[in-house]
Amino acid sequence: MTYRTKGTCSQTIDFDIVDGKVTNVKFFGGCNGNLQGIAKLVEGMTPEEVIAKLEGIKCGFRPTSCPDQLATALKETL
Repeated sequence: MTYRTKGTCSQTIDFDIVDGKVTNVKFFGGCNGNLQGIAKLVEGMTPEEVIAKLEGIKCGFRPTSCPDQLATALKETL
């Protein structure tokens, strides 16, 4: 799946859901090191687990963040 982010430095997020688990998460744009870390941390989690952990995280004064956008993408996919 490819999700076009809104309101963040990253432009898109690619991910797969295989056997009910999130895998192959890749952010394009944004803070590369942090986003690689988020991708590794959520690998193998269910979409619901990722959403519960990341939904609502804000970046500075922005109403969203790259982790929040991943949660949004997963919610839209479900």
